[in-house]
Amino acid sequence: MNLSYTQEQEKFRDEVRGFLDEKLPRRLSDKVARGKRLTKQDYEEWHAILNARGWLGVTWPREFGGPGWDAIERHIFEEETTRAHAPRIVPFGVNMLGPVLMSFGTKAQQDHYLPRILDGTDWWCQGYSEPGAGSDLASLRTSAERRGDSYIVNGQKTWTTLGQYADKIFCLVRTSTEGKRQEGISFLLIDMDTPGVTVRPIVLIDGEAEVNEVWFDNVEVPAENLVGEENQGWTIAKYLLTHERTNIAGVGFARAGMENLRRIARLERDGDRALIDNPLFAAKMAQVEIDLMAMATTNLRTVSAAAAGQAPGAESSMLKIKGTVIRQEINALTRQAVGPYAMPFVSEALDEGSNVEPVGPDYAMPATQAYFNNRKLSIYGGSNEIQRQIITKSILEL
Repeated sequence: MNLSYTQEQEKFRDEVRGFLDEKLPRRLSDKVARGKRLTKQDYEEWHAILNARGWLGVTWPREFGGPGWDAIERHIFEEETTRAHAPRIVPFGVNMLGPVLMSFGTKAQQDHYLPRILDGTDWWCQGYSEPGAGSDLASLRTSAERRGDSYIVNGQKTWTTLGQYADKIFCLVRTSTEGKRQEGISFLLIDMDTPGVTVRPIVLIDGEAEVNEVWFDNVEVPAENLVGEENQGWTIAKYLLTHERTNIAGVGFARAGMENLRRIARLERDGDRALIDNPLFAAKMAQVEIDLMAMATTNLRTVSAAAAGQAPGAESSMLKIKGTVIRQEINALTRQAVGPYAMPFVSEALDEGSNVEPVGPDYAMPATQAYFNNRKLSIYGGSNEIQRQIITKSILEL
């Protein structure tokens, strides 16, 4: 298998770099590079810039308004945007719900929702996890009872990322208690403005309310908002999670983190030699960089297979495990490289326009914030323990 880039692919890379040089606002790239918090308006601004170029729905075919890129082009785009410190594309509408609607939605659902995802009319969040139903998603208890032309939804979702910004949520709900747990789950689209929906932010250890609880109290949802068939939700959920797990690997983010780690480790400290000159720390950096190079090769192999029409199987779980472990190790080494300034954490200093002064150098607090926030990487999208079970069953055909 040839894992080198073709001349056409390198030309595409140059096109992406030129676009980023011209269109990526310096204000946004500076915020990302310095670890500052991004607002909803920041994400919307970047989404609008990408959509104007036709590059927002990176996984979407041309007939649905996407660029029609193959897997290699999407990989190059991710590499270049992370290298340029562009804001991430918020994945819930574009990279999660969009492909689900293309594969399982009705023509009416596709015509209504897909353009609204691209132009920013709708901001979506994901309603999967519940208390007691995270990695064991089949244990979910949020119910949807069919009454005439509507479903009545009751229950609770948790860890709903950026749900405080959302006006729509796609949910897994229980529509039947007969048979296997997986057979009674459906996929429902819910307007967050519907009476009975309550959003409660959860303040995390890094001081940010990035995730939320979402409560449903007799929420009436039109039956036409069912995606696919009733009780087909488990099939749809597995389809969505396969895409999510591959994205969580985050090769581009890991490379950007590694570059930042090198920069910090090379700094001299009050006349002392740079940390990179410490043999033990240099060996730790070398090991994680070797792991990153191996994962990047595996990722290229996977996307090459996808470009040839092969659907990812256990590979997405492998990339999810290795990618999250590597990113967490990079975060840990970066925090160690920051030294004593990694201990104090003034959350408010991460907000744009804040008058609160950070403790220590500019690079210290973002390193600590990233360390705390990215502890979640090995849990969401299906914990790494669950991914190991998936790999085992797939390879051993259990």
